[in-house]
Amino acid sequence: MSSETLPEIKGQTNDLNVLGNPLEVCSCQPMTGWFRDGHCRTNVGDLGRHSVCCVMTESFLSYSSAQGNDLSTPMPEFGFPGLQPGDHWCVCAPRWKEAHDDGMAPPVLLNSTESSTVEIIPLEILKKHAHQGMS
Repeated sequence: MSSETLPEIKGQTNDLNVLGNPLEVCSCQPMTGWFRDGHCRTNVGDLGRHSVCCVMTESFLSYSSAQGNDLSTPMPEFGFPGLQPGDHWCVCAPRWKEAHDDGMAPPVLLNSTESSTVEIIPLEILKKHAHQGMS
């Protein structure tokens, strides 16, 4: 799905990434995003700000679970397979910043991280955590 085909969603911020380019898909397997459309885009209804596209690591999954958000355990009743290291997932910007401050931040896919993220996390910090080989 290209950014040109994204459906309009009332109250959404925009469909640009932190680099000012069209927002790219984060993951469709497993399906991620506040709108479950594969994109890390948000709107006023998304109080968690699911805008940071991350590559899951074992350490971040353990950290997230310790913070009360178990992303590894499958929940079939919600169609959630559970995440594994290497999966891409839209993470809440405040949680990513918290993980960063605790030295546990996962790598970021900049091309798939929504532009409003920089209101919470400075672009320079995101760039320092850019996934190697992919932005």
